[in-house]
Amino acid sequence: MTDHAMQARLLLAEARVPRYTSYPTAAQFGPLEEAVYRRWLQEEIGAGDPLSVYVHVPFCRELCWYCACHTRPTRSDRRIEAYAAALLAEAELLAAALPPHGGIMHLHLGGGTPSILGPAGLQSLFATLRHRFGFRPGAELAIELDPRMLDASWRDALGELGITRASLGVQDIAPDVQRRIGRLQPVEQVADAVRLLREAGVGGVNLDLMYGLPGQTVRHVADSARFAAQLNADRLAVFGYAHLPAARPHQRAIDTATLPNAQERLEQAEQAETVLCSEGYVALGLDHFARPGDELARTAAAGRLRRNFQGYTTDAAPVLLGLGASAIGSLPGGFAQNIVDERAYAEAVAAGRLPIIRGLAVTAEDRLRAGLIERLMCDFSLDLAQPAARAVINTALPRLMPLERDGLVRREGTRLLVTPLGRRYIRQVAYCFDDYVTPAATRYSVAV
Repeated sequence: MTDHAMQARLLLAEARVPRYTSYPTAAQFGPLEEAVYRRWLQEEIGAGDPLSVYVHVPFCRELCWYCACHTRPTRSDRRIEAYAAALLAEAELLAAALPPHGGIMHLHLGGGTPSILGPAGLQSLFATLRHRFGFRPGAELAIELDPRMLDASWRDALGELGITRASLGVQDIAPDVQRRIGRLQPVEQVADAVRLLREAGVGGVNLDLMYGLPGQTVRHVADSARFAAQLNADRLAVFGYAHLPAARPHQRAIDTATLPNAQERLEQAEQAETVLCSEGYVALGLDHFARPGDELARTAAAGRLRRNFQGYTTDAAPVLLGLGASAIGSLPGGFAQNIVDERAYAEAVAAGRLPIIRGLAVTAEDRLRAGLIERLMCDFSLDLAQPAARAVINTALPRLMPLERDGLVRREGTRLLVTPLGRRYIRQVAYCFDDYVTPAATRYSVAV
């Protein structure tokens, strides 16, 4: 590769673009009235429609320095209990606002650390959701867990809840890297957590890794990927660290001088993929991997992979409902986000209001562009001959030309194909179809 070609790749890798877990992205949200959200609920949910529900728990016992999530540290059990009560109250309000529907097909508990609610708190939440919404047969019930908070007492609790999938944050197994990110987590602790999940009957185990962390090298990433494969995780996600200290002040604890540069980040991402594919995993989309027999891999092979706020998913429900502070919901009519501050959120719920604060009503063109971007992000290809999308595609083609010259995409007949080289830059390809482009948007992470 010539110096010019490498420089072009590095410039693309350093560009800040959305991750496209939605389109339009949350950066475009503005004030949204509760009445609008209630109208969407009534008008856009059919009697047999399956629901997807995301529950956000915005607390951790301590904050990891790399974290970019809406979460905060707390040691106050009273604060957590008050939040758990508000969650139940919001679930009741939301259930009452819904027309007849088909029940929950996908439930995802994220954070933060959802297990901070404790077994009793989670049991109350699940009981309310089961009673007020209903779980469809075969529903996926997923939860994000911190390996450092799991012990034998959770084995029965997870089994009783019926958890079918759990995600554990690993990030990197090197103690030196862990010290630099404020998260000490011995490999034995992670292995014990995976074993506990299997003993609890959790059929799907996901592990999250990261590259681009302070002091991290290609060898660190390779060792962590190999460790995750040895634990026989069903799915893996390999995320690039997003250093956004202006938006996440706790990230200032990370020494910027120790962060890998663009070329090192690129090499780390490529090494993670090399190791995981050699261990038998299938690379999916931007940053996910799965065993060939896993439902995610089968769905991708069938061209039905989806992408939402939780990343790549098999979830095809037309409606995603958000519960909890900062949670985002998605309906055909648009997006709705809850109040971020948990105290203001709880006050709104106590007053009998659905705690909506922001969102966006989408247009027909938004939905069209969203579909094109999702297929690119999931399939790395796109049919350019879609009659309904001709005008949008024609506006994107000039923006795609530099990527085509650099060998990142190519056209074969009426199809746009992302090349193996270009897959690492799929966010840049999707960006060409974004009508809300904000140059140098500092709220976005670098592309690779």
